[in-house]
Amino acid sequence: MTTPPKVRSTGKSGPVVLDDISKQIVEQLQMDGRKPYAAIGKAVGLSEAAVRQRVQRLLDQGVMQIVAVTDPLTLGFPRQAMIGIKCEGDLDIVAQELSSIEEIDYVVLTAGSVDIMVEVVCEGDSHLLEILGKIRAIPTVRATETFVYLKLHKQTYTWGTR
Repeated sequence: MTTPPKVRSTGKSGPVVLDDISKQIVEQLQMDGRKPYAAIGKAVGLSEAAVRQRVQRLLDQGVMQIVAVTDPLTLGFPRQAMIGIKCEGDLDIVAQELSSIEEIDYVVLTAGSVDIMVEVVCEGDSHLLEILGKIRAIPTVRATETFVYLKLHKQTYTWGTR
């Protein structure tokens, strides 16, 4: 399983503001990440070179990434779960440790009944149990609650241009 790109910080404070053309470029790439710059340019009214420059700027600013999204079920990973974790101490340290576990693909600090939520993609229930053991072995982890995915109804990545 390949490791997804790391979330990057731009080092700037505040959000990056996109103009309508940049939003259209992002939308074109969300529909097809392999779409040629010339075709994108035709759709948004820019030259191929202008699209190439804008895409590079969006990548450099950390606004987007162009990656292949796979379907875990077709690749032999039938068990997916979200795990809520209650901790004590410095949550950033726990989050860093969790981020180093290969099977964990999503780590977020939360407010509410749990401190951290992680998402895992597993080969089966025994693999999930193994990952839970790794999580519970972190000294400041106090409890976990596992939410096993039974059926995925919707997953999109198009919210970025609303």
